[in-house]
Amino acid sequence: MKKENINQESKNQAIHYVNQDYINQNGTALYAGIPPQAVTIPVGDTVDKTTLLASLGHACDFPSYFSHNWDSAWDCLTDSEVVHLTLDLTVVKRINTEDFNVFKSLIEDAYRDFGKPELWIIVPSEDEV
Repeated sequence: MKKENINQESKNQAIHYVNQDYINQNGTALYAGIPPQAVTIPVGDTVDKTTLLASLGHACDFPSYFSHNWDSAWDCLTDSEVVHLTLDLTVVKRINTEDFNVFKSLIEDAYRDFGKPELWIIVPSEDEV
């Protein structure tokens, strides 16, 4: 994964970046900003639209009518009770930058309109990037 694929600028406080050095071996945060009740969006070694939508839907327990597109994800996310999310990019090898940026925009738009969710993105250590 290349460092330039991670846009560390956030339009608002919806998205927070945390270096993996602040995460314990058991996956809990040393960084106090990640709430313990944060829902983890599981991804494998590739981040793209299909992976993000499926993982988000599963992690947030979206209803059966979730149609695996960005608009439906926004609707289901803003209707859900989920307030905090985490996304661990430390094992990701490939990121579709366009899809990832759309996902971040979805989070930012939902946060701007509804005050939720907040997303903590765990990024690799500088020496691993």
